[in-house]
Amino acid sequence: MSTKATENEIFQDADPVELPENAFRELGADEPYRPIMHPARDYAEVTPYSVTMGLILAVIFSAAAAYLGLKVGQVFEAAIPIAIIAVGMSGALKKKNPLGQNVIIQSIGACSGVIVAGAIFTLPALYILQDKYPEISVNFIQIFFSSLLGGILGILFFIPFRKYFVKDMHGKYPFPEATATTQVLASSLAKGGANEGQAKTLVVASLIGGIYDYVLETFGWWAGNLNTMLTGWGESLAAKTKLALSCNTGAAVLGLGYIIGLRYAFIIFAGSAFVWWVIIPLLGTYGAPEIQAATPNAIFGDYARLIGIGGIAMAGIIGIVKSWGIIRDAVGLASRELKGNTGEGKTMRWQTDISMKHIVFFTAIALIAVFIFFWAGVISTFWQALVAWIVVTIIAFLFTTVAANAIAIVGSNPVSGMTLMTLIVASAIFVAIGLNGTSGIVASMVIGGVVCTALSMAGGFVTDLKVGYWLGSTPKKQESWKFLGTLVSAATVGGVILLLNQVYGFTGDNALVAPQANAMAKVIEPLMTGGDTPWILYMTGAILALLLNWLGVPALAFCLGMFIHLNLNTPLLVGGAVAWFVGSRSKDKKLNAARNDRGTLISSGLIAGGALFGVFAALTRFLGFEYVNPMSALATQWAGLAVYSMLIIYLIWDSMKAKIN
Repeated sequence: MSTKATENEIFQDADPVELPENAFRELGADEPYRPIMHPARDYAEVTPYSVTMGLILAVIFSAAAAYLGLKVGQVFEAAIPIAIIAVGMSGALKKKNPLGQNVIIQSIGACSGVIVAGAIFTLPALYILQDKYPEISVNFIQIFFSSLLGGILGILFFIPFRKYFVKDMHGKYPFPEATATTQVLASSLAKGGANEGQAKTLVVASLIGGIYDYVLETFGWWAGNLNTMLTGWGESLAAKTKLALSCNTGAAVLGLGYIIGLRYAFIIFAGSAFVWWVIIPLLGTYGAPEIQAATPNAIFGDYARLIGIGGIAMAGIIGIVKSWGIIRDAVGLASRELKGNTGEGKTMRWQTDISMKHIVFFTAIALIAVFIFFWAGVISTFWQALVAWIVVTIIAFLFTTVAANAIAIVGSNPVSGMTLMTLIVASAIFVAIGLNGTSGIVASMVIGGVVCTALSMAGGFVTDLKVGYWLGSTPKKQESWKFLGTLVSAATVGGVILLLNQVYGFTGDNALVAPQANAMAKVIEPLMTGGDTPWILYMTGAILALLLNWLGVPALAFCLGMFIHLNLNTPLLVGGAVAWFVGSRSKDKKLNAARNDRGTLISSGLIAGGALFGVFAALTRFLGFEYVNPMSALATQWAGLAVYSMLIIYLIWDSMKAKIN
């Protein structure tokens, strides 16, 4: 029986009110996937309500994410809290059949997080370097167009790859953030019976995860990071050998690890273990005196992490080579559509993208706009602007699949690592063509902002489109209205960065720390002013990635572990181990599957609650509330171990309650 026949058969029934059982697993031969919204029917999706709500949430979350990201270096994922708000609002307003509209609200609103990441990881570096080089200038136009054009390129470059990532790779990638977002949006359909029970499970898990993370972030009654260096023996061990172990105790990160699963979580953790238990002790023992005197955290940030950056860059190149067939097919499809010959019949609403003719046309317009922006607003010399334009176009397009791949596997985009490599490559080219000094710094950072935002958007957009695929929304509508969300978010972020610089600043006492922007500034200054660049560390990471690929180890996942701090990778392994335990206790495969699915639902709740209440915690601090915990550091460590253990036990216990229907 052909796939088309099977699809025609299965698409005749009424709309289900819960996700199909094959939503999160690989499909069998000729097995179709049937989303909640019927693929052949029309639904209310783009309405004045959904567009207005999406834009309002994009503004609010852009401002909140920019402040939090510049303060602590972490940009919270806006997709999940926006999905929760969308479901809550549709229920309060008694919207009829709100699922399609909620997908659009989430898709537009989620522009905030990705645009913020692209802007704040790069452009504040110009303010940071202004203290040393007063001639450096930065204005709203540069920030706005850097974010806007980067976001537009990210959307346009990713659309040709949508079918591959969200349909062809169905069940092959965990998509942790998209899974949690989808569960939240699907919960609005619960109307009694098992469906209502699932919604209740999700709500309870969200409240537990949310309250847990809120209390942790606001009051600190237990340690947010379990760290051996805060104990006497651990401090002594770190001083002698630079060995340390740390684990974030947040509910959201635990849930993320569960959804990622043991295989990928172990590979990511292995990357961290290699850096923290091999590289850092080696550098701390045999490195220069200043390295031996540094703490493990300092060695990681200043040296070992740079190996991870080189590894991510090489893993990206390997990914591009492996994805070359996909890239070729996307370009071939564009060519065939331009000639009016796709070789396919009528496409169902559920799989309809913006016409490839329009994609090619808009991409050409966007690239022309990028060149004009570089020439008129950043670099005054025509041919230098042309070189910069070529660098941005090639890197942003080729690394689009890498960013999407990282999000699909880990739920975390290594955009700062890829942007650092872009800055290094671009700066080396600029210096070779005579663009250096402060003018080179400004050019590199603004151009880096375009690339960073493009890659951030590509990574974030795969989540939105995967959510739409699972639920059955129209990709074309998501893609079209994403541009408006990008415009509003870029304008908001530009204003917020200028305001935060005036109020707090990025250097000096009580300034916003902007860790990624500081790292960018640290890398770009020696390149443009003739200082030393740690090429040997980058090359070490690149060679390691090649060896990993040769051995059959997923190089991107391993190098992500090298780049991301150990305390965020350890809980991924804990969550992955819980998923393995829950899904392997019974000899009955169906019962194991049911338990694993319930655990995925609970983990989605932990992620959703943690993300939403994380925003509340940030607002609490923003309003001036500061709680000083009287407990000692050691006491909070023991309290953290106890409370975190209880959270793990809850996840296991509730997952094991699943029954076969």
